[in-house]
Amino acid sequence: MAPDRRIRVMLVEDDAPIRERMAAILRGADALDLVAIAATLEQARELCAVHVPTVLVTDLKLPDGSGLDLIRDVRRLFPAMEIMVVSVLGDERSVLAAIEAGAAGYILKDSTSVDLVGSVLDLVAGLSPISTSIARTIVRRVQGTPPAANEPPPPALTEREIDILWGIAKGFTYGDIAERLGISRNTVMTHIKNIYRKLEVNSRGEAVFAAINHKIISIGG
Repeated sequence: MAPDRRIRVMLVEDDAPIRERMAAILRGADALDLVAIAATLEQARELCAVHVPTVLVTDLKLPDGSGLDLIRDVRRLFPAMEIMVVSVLGDERSVLAAIEAGAAGYILKDSTSVDLVGSVLDLVAGLSPISTSIARTIVRRVQGTPPAANEPPPPALTEREIDILWGIAKGFTYGDIAERLGISRNTVMTHIKNIYRKLEVNSRGEAVFAAINHKIISIGG
């Protein structure tokens, strides 16, 4: 696609490894032009004003503030700009707060490269991409439907598994978690497999969402 026809995208992510991975995915898409990258709320505000991208892709948790403030600012100053959140937080409160602030899309950080690029394209096409693992809860909330009366009790996780879930929720790598807990990376991986099995999930983001939904862990917005 000709450079002047590509979709201008700006990325806001404070975690360096994740930022580099997402930037590589966005740069690798012929239809997209990654025009700016920010790691903080202050940088994001400045770069948004300079580059005025077509699409803003942002995390919610930033070192100097909340991505929600950025979303509100962008919606007020640049109402035509499309906004998509990419976050490890998939709980109802975080998702609804982002949508109410002005985001039109919300996907989990463990989404594949196809999901990320496809979601940006869907956003520009007028759709609202939301990870399937969080869509059911949002629909239930909007419809005002309470959970089923026969809903099974939350899965029983060990104290160690909950510690590891906290690490995942905070965005730590498996190596980081192993070092913090004083165990081997292989042991962490074994616990991760058990967590996935008990929560009936297949990814980090889904595990965090399920744990929050079952009130196993709680994370502030």
